[in-house]
Amino acid sequence: MAFAKTHQPCPLCSSSDALSINTDGSAVCFSCKGYIKKHTEDNSTRDNMMISNTQRALEPEKFLSEGQFAALTDRQISLETAKKYGVKVTHDSAGDVFKHIYPYYGENDVIAYKTRFVGNKDFRWQGISTQAKLFGEHLFRQGGKFVTLVEGECDAMAAYELLGSQWPVVSVKNGAGGAERDVRDNLEFLESFDQVVIAFDMDTVGKEAARRVARLLKPGKAKILTFPEGFKDANDLLKANGHKRFVQCWWDAKTYTPSGVLSVSENREKYKNREKKVSYPFPWKGLNDKLEGIRQGELITLTGGTGLGKSSVTRELEHWLIKTTDHNVGVIALEETFNRTVDGILSIEANAKLHIDRIRDSFTEDELDNFFDIMYDKDNFNRVWIHAHFGANDIEAIFSKLRFMIIGCDCKWVVIDHLHMLVSTSAEGDERRTIDAIMHRLRTLVEETGAGIILVSHLRRIDGNKGHENGIETGLNHLRGSQSIAQLSDCVISLERNQQSDDPIEASTTRVRVLKSRYTGDVGIATHLKFDDDTGRLQEMDMSDIQVSKEDDLVSLGFE
Repeated sequence: MAFAKTHQPCPLCSSSDALSINTDGSAVCFSCKGYIKKHTEDNSTRDNMMISNTQRALEPEKFLSEGQFAALTDRQISLETAKKYGVKVTHDSAGDVFKHIYPYYGENDVIAYKTRFVGNKDFRWQGISTQAKLFGEHLFRQGGKFVTLVEGECDAMAAYELLGSQWPVVSVKNGAGGAERDVRDNLEFLESFDQVVIAFDMDTVGKEAARRVARLLKPGKAKILTFPEGFKDANDLLKANGHKRFVQCWWDAKTYTPSGVLSVSENREKYKNREKKVSYPFPWKGLNDKLEGIRQGELITLTGGTGLGKSSVTRELEHWLIKTTDHNVGVIALEETFNRTVDGILSIEANAKLHIDRIRDSFTEDELDNFFDIMYDKDNFNRVWIHAHFGANDIEAIFSKLRFMIIGCDCKWVVIDHLHMLVSTSAEGDERRTIDAIMHRLRTLVEETGAGIILVSHLRRIDGNKGHENGIETGLNHLRGSQSIAQLSDCVISLERNQQSDDPIEASTTRVRVLKSRYTGDVGIATHLKFDDDTGRLQEMDMSDIQVSKEDDLVSLGFE
């Protein structure tokens, strides 16, 4: 039907724009679902309703003479239940049910009734529907163990029969769309019961309305019933003679908890049968002993002073993940060109510094191709994806590429070198706020996708005679810019080295210290890595490998 006017105020409810006036003069409200047979300017305000107060008070009395009590054969609802709820029917000339008439009560008397036409499922309100209680509420005293709340009048009567006609069942007035408003208006009645079992329809609208209504009730009071597959509502089960199935679903209804708040008892089996986290080893035994490997779904931060070998460690990790897993690996190196990033990975494979032209030219093209083969799987599909850009970039574009690497390129591991280059690409002037925002985005991405992210971060400058270039011991409070780096990381690994030492072994040996491990809780020095200047590789050392002449050199290297 065409509308003459839309977005008009409704005289039946508080809506200021939900009424639409039809070309024949009737009107319908899409908020309260009310129907006005003849809408005029005189009834366009709540003070001038579609009928006068006297008429409105008398209208429900028509219910006493209209229709008759009978079984709702179209819904298979018995005469006893229909009489219990006060529902009448009229019949057409063929003797079939033509319409249902549902009474709605105020404090003590009928103040409105809803007429539902069986053929086209249309309905009309008469009386003061906005002041009416829930359908069936007048039948049951407040208080008790259980009350069941459904979407419609026939579902209320059906559920009442399915429960053996013993427990209170009421319905909202205007379906799922008006459920929240109806529950708010009748909250005192519902909350007087120990449990409110919400048995709304199993369509998308009904499920969402059930959750919204459950949030209105006191925590722990609402339970949401789930119907068996193939049944949309209580009336469907009544038609199928599914009394036992409904009762079982009713007792199995789950206590509603807000998203993210889980019942321990209801999740026992899920806890026992949870998916086990797979740990993949680091290239170095000391880190494996401390951290029990590296896992997807974790944010690992690698930190250290300038020039202490963070890039060397990340290249070893990139190469290790490529060689020892079948996972795709992504690299975002914001201070390198694409070629320098590839040189770094292939140098580990070649055991040589391929970024130096003289050394790279010493290998044949076939040898270089063989090094490149680690980048592909057995079907010659690319496994390594690189975004390398030196200088400024747009932070939104970088995060877009990061997400594409993880989702579009199926990268299970991504190395980001480094955090503070990301900060420099942001328009935000406050470094701490920017780092907080970036760390929260990275944490969310890890949780959402399950990828493992290895993030390189810098340390702040230390006041005093010795800095990080002198190999001082690091702590979480040395992280530059914001404590959110430590708080949101699953693991923080720091590199320490006295690069100014006169002793060549000390100057080339890095202490690897675990500052945080959410998985194991084990922190402290994990291992020592010595840089080989000929190959550019890092070799794990033990006590027997270290030759020192001074007694305190052992302490400076982290040994006691």
